[in-house]
Amino acid sequence: MSEELQRLPAEVMFQKEIDALIAAEKNPVPTGWKMSPKSVLTYIMGGECNGVEIMPKYIGNKRIVEIAIATLVTDRALLLIGEPGTAKSWLSEHLCAAINGNSTCVIQGTAGTTEEQIRYSWNYAMLIAEGPSDKAIIKSPIFEAMEEGKIARFEEISRCASEVQDALISILSEKRISIPELSKESAAKKGFSIIATANTRDRGVNDMSAALKRRFNIVVLPSPNTLEEEMDIVKTRIEKLSEGMALLSKVPEAEVIKKVCTIFRELRQGETLDGKQKIKSTANVLSTAEAISLLTNSMSLAGSFGNGEISDADLAAGLQGAIVKEDSKDSKVWEEYLENIMKKRGKEWIGLYNECRMLNG
Repeated sequence: MSEELQRLPAEVMFQKEIDALIAAEKNPVPTGWKMSPKSVLTYIMGGECNGVEIMPKYIGNKRIVEIAIATLVTDRALLLIGEPGTAKSWLSEHLCAAINGNSTCVIQGTAGTTEEQIRYSWNYAMLIAEGPSDKAIIKSPIFEAMEEGKIARFEEISRCASEVQDALISILSEKRISIPELSKESAAKKGFSIIATANTRDRGVNDMSAALKRRFNIVVLPSPNTLEEEMDIVKTRIEKLSEGMALLSKVPEAEVIKKVCTIFRELRQGETLDGKQKIKSTANVLSTAEAISLLTNSMSLAGSFGNGEISDADLAAGLQGAIVKEDSKDSKVWEEYLENIMKKRGKEWIGLYNECRMLNG
């Protein structure tokens, strides 16, 4: 059955690793957790456990992950903040998978998210027929996590209206949900917490109130520090993603990944990697996640219409779509980059330059 699913939850995809860590556990396990904080760290950062290789889920500063895990041992919620593509959602999902064995208690924040989706709503047919009752309540993922002593995820919290966000204040302070229609309260079991994520590009959309921020321990996830680190992240994610897709293509060679990451980093930073030449930056966010998506799509092109190896034409198609979106200025930025940077990089880049040039008109 799992083979028919497009995307498996982290706890299913990495069940062998989680089972190995639980079986080998020798350290104290907090209430409601499946494994100790040290084992969660191994699951996230990678390692080895009784002959089972633990694949790194997050490539970056180990101390940041330690702080995140330590926060969840306390009664404070965790807020992961960063640029698009800094693995906020990925880290959130894997923390829940390792700690609870369940990463599916999720609220996706949008402009249309309501307070009922955070607390509870009603089965109105049952409500009209029988009146308020426990059976008529439709519990939110946060409500369910409270009852089970689990961790709930709140993705892109800053996309929600401020008054909706503030519905969390009493939940995080009192660790209980009031149900006035039934004249009762539901208290959270030990182990309950919330991991929220917020995109720094959304700052100013719906700023979190100071009162809500005080209920979170905030951890900022930085963009990859080096080209090599970003390449490692991209390669690891593509290898895992391609396992669940019939792309009929080889995983990109290191040189292909390097070219994409180089282009993205230079257009993000506004200068060449060696710092010798200034470049105009695009309005579009060229994140690590975008690079992963671009290369996955290039693999699909290569497998569906090529020989299974990513060609310069496949790569150029992905670059054009990623860099030049709605903003017409980005087309000019991309054209200048092609002529002033890529064209002058020698024979290793000339094929990609020619293909990009053709698509850019």
